[in-house]
Amino acid sequence: MAKGRPILGAFNQGELPTIACFNKATDPLGVDFDALIAAMQAYVDQHVVPVWNTPAKLVKTKDFVKKAWAMVFLDDSDQPGALAYHDLTPDGLPLSKVFVRTTIKNGDLVSLSASHELVEMLVDPAINMMTTGPNPKIIYAYESADPVEALSFEVNGIPMSDFVYPAYFEAFHKAGSEQFDHLNKVTKPFQILSGGYQIVFKNGKWSQVSGSVSKAKSFAREDRRGHRSEQRLKAGKNKLRRAEPQKIARAERRGSR
Repeated sequence: MAKGRPILGAFNQGELPTIACFNKATDPLGVDFDALIAAMQAYVDQHVVPVWNTPAKLVKTKDFVKKAWAMVFLDDSDQPGALAYHDLTPDGLPLSKVFVRTTIKNGDLVSLSASHELVEMLVDPAINMMTTGPNPKIIYAYESADPVEALSFEVNGIPMSDFVYPAYFEAFHKAGSEQFDHLNKVTKPFQILSGGYQIVFKNGKWSQVSGSVSKAKSFAREDRRGHRSEQRLKAGKNKLRRAEPQKIARAERRGSR
C-alpha cells in the first residue's frame, strides 16, 4: 500500500454483523468465557435490540474472522502485539478491545467492560456519531454507556452494563417525560450520573465531562490507550488504522520467549 494512502473503514450497514470474540489475555477474566459470550448475546437480543435495533451474532473464535467485526480480550495495552491491534479489524470493520488486567486493576468487572464496549460499538460502530445538546457550544459524542457506566444489571447471572436510550440524546424532552436509560436512573437528556462521564467536543478539541469529582480523578488515573475515547480522536482526523496480524504475531512470538 502506498505511503500516505488513507485506510477507510466499512461497517456492514444494513446487515446483521457477526462479532468474533477471542481471548488473548493471560490473566483470568473472572468469568467463564463461554458463559460471558452467551450472556452478551442475551444482552443484545433481549435488551439492546428492542431499544436501538442493532442486532448482532456473537461467536467464540481464536482470532479475526473474515468479514466479521471483532472483540478481543487483552491483558493491557502493553501486552505484546496489543498496540498492533489498532482501531479496526484487518478488513476495516469495527474492533473493540477489552483490557482485562487494566479493568481488574481499576476495581471493575470484565463483563461490565465487555458489555460496555459491545453496546457502544453496536450503536456507533464508526465512532463518528455526535449531536448537539443543551449547550449550543458543545457537541456530544454518541456514547451509549459512558454516562451511566457505574450501573449494571444481571443477564444470565452475569453483570452487564447499563446504557442510555435514544431519547437521552434528544434535548427537547422534558425531565421525566421519557425513559432515558435501561435502568431508568437518568431523569433528563444528557444527564451524567455520578459514576459516569460524557465525551464532548468544545473549543476545537475533544475532552471529558465527568459526573463527579471522584469520577474525574479516577478517569485521569486510567490507562486509556486503545479505548474508544482515544479512537474517537483518531476518527475525527480520519486516522483509524486496521489491525496488523503479522505485526501482532511477531510481537507475541517475541513476548513468549
